[in-house]
Amino acid sequence: MPDTIHLKDITSLVGTELGLSRWFTVDQTMIDRFAEATEDHQFIHTDPVRAAAETPFGGTIAHGFLTLSLLSAMNYDCVPRIVEQTMGINYGFEKVRFMTPVKSGARVRGRFVLAEARFRGAGMVTIRYDVTVEIEDERKPALTADWITIIQFDPKDRPEDA
Repeated sequence: MPDTIHLKDITSLVGTELGLSRWFTVDQTMIDRFAEATEDHQFIHTDPVRAAAETPFGGTIAHGFLTLSLLSAMNYDCVPRIVEQTMGINYGFEKVRFMTPVKSGARVRGRFVLAEARFRGAGMVTIRYDVTVEIEDERKPALTADWITIIQFDPKDRPEDA
């Protein structure tokens, strides 16, 4: 996949894998910082000794929302930019499923498939990605999601057939 794509080509890419991000290490420092930022200090995330003794995980695990929050960095890492884009907006999720816990020290990466591209108004296109966050050396993913973003562009750049 190229680093950039044009608006006129976006609908022809529906069903295509747009990118596979690099691996991101989710270490205890990242988990602890996320716990501080969100005030979620549950021991399964922040106490390695207790988590090893009292959970089936063998140690601490990342917050599901931490894994979800990495989608932006993963997207920037691998999904081609739309040349005509002036701004991108996170619109939300249709569905998020946390499938497998991410253990402290694990590496994760995002796989992005363009599921839908729909032009709206004069200067917007709604993009829906089928996203999978994979865990290195794990059979099941950390999460799956239907992620919706809105790409804004100058109306003069709207493809004639859109």
